Amino acid sequence: MDTQQQILIEQRISNEKKSTGVAYLLWFFLGGLGAHRFYLGKTGSAIAILVLIIGGALLSAILIGIPMLIIGGIWLIVDIFLIPGMVAQDIQRLRNNALQEIRVTSAT
Repeated sequence: MDTQQQILIEQRISNEKKSTGVAYLLWFFLGGLGAHRFYLGKTGSAIAILVLIIGGALLSAILIGIPMLIIGGIWLIVDIFLIPGMVAQDIQRLRNNALQEIRVTSAT
């Protein structure tokens, strides 16, 4: 792979990568809805947080929802520390996809 291809890959990554700052803002303002995880492409776990928080809030009147809210709250606290790693995973995924595309186009 030559220098021009490397520059192309890095430019593509910088254009498409997710922002850690945006992820933290989404976590702070809309974390209970899983918005930061939707943004980072973690749809399954985002839906799980959404169900825990919304379901817990709706079911808290009959006390079933309180454990759901506690679990969702702990998950959101843990996410504070997981967000940088999720952003790094997304960058690595972008890099791998770009490398694979370059290999395919240069092989033909």
